[in-house]
Amino acid sequence: MKEFKLDNNVILRYQDFPGDDVPIVFIHGLGCASSFDYPQVASMRSLSDHRRILVDLIGSGYSDKPETFDYTIANHANCIEKLLDHLHIDNVVIYGHSMGGAISIVLANLIKNRVNALILSEANLDAGGGFFSKKIASFTENDFKNFGYANLIKESVASGNTEWAAGLSNSSPIAIHRNAISLINGQVPSWRQLYYSLGTAKTYIFGSHSLPDSDYDELNKNHINVVVVSNAGHSMAWENPKELASVIASSI
Repeated sequence: MKEFKLDNNVILRYQDFPGDDVPIVFIHGLGCASSFDYPQVASMRSLSDHRRILVDLIGSGYSDKPETFDYTIANHANCIEKLLDHLHIDNVVIYGHSMGGAISIVLANLIKNRVNALILSEANLDAGGGFFSKKIASFTENDFKNFGYANLIKESVASGNTEWAAGLSNSSPIAIHRNAISLINGQVPSWRQLYYSLGTAKTYIFGSHSLPDSDYDELNKNHINVVVVSNAGHSMAWENPKELASVIASSI
């Protein structure tokens, strides 16, 4: 992996696979890591001509996990903007999943003139969070750190969700809790409002097992290219990486 030093010597780590076509930056979801989720997707033939940058967010995967970072959606986006500046990337495809989708929207708004396409998969568009972020946020930060985090990992293993358990195990419990709080709090204007307002090419991806979903028609009405990955649910990068890669490629 490569390293990029942010303020206060905090290191953001990422994989950077070479390619001559427009770079794609991959931004992962809550309790995950791009280094775990996306190597198989990025290695598919449909994407192999692109430069592919797989970022582990601060607090996750191989990146540093400082307790002083606030772990808000906005600051995650700021960190990735600094990385893209450091890499002198002025034309980029942004792909974000779940929480990473909210981060991707904020990032795209920060670097509007540099975005070739914005591709989201089952992203957080509104405040309030989802099932797991609400569950995490139901604890105080100290309680989640002291016992909620370990219990969530055990529950994930017991339910067969071993991939997410692995990601959780390599994430900071403080980061996970503050990420969840930020998802629940949202922002003004909302991620959805920003998403609709952006002028770049936009694609939103559902896993077939996640449908029906009221956003399917709502997004179409707002001129979003909506695509479905078959034989997959929310965790489509693990469940059908080949088709997800193909959808990303065709959305650029």
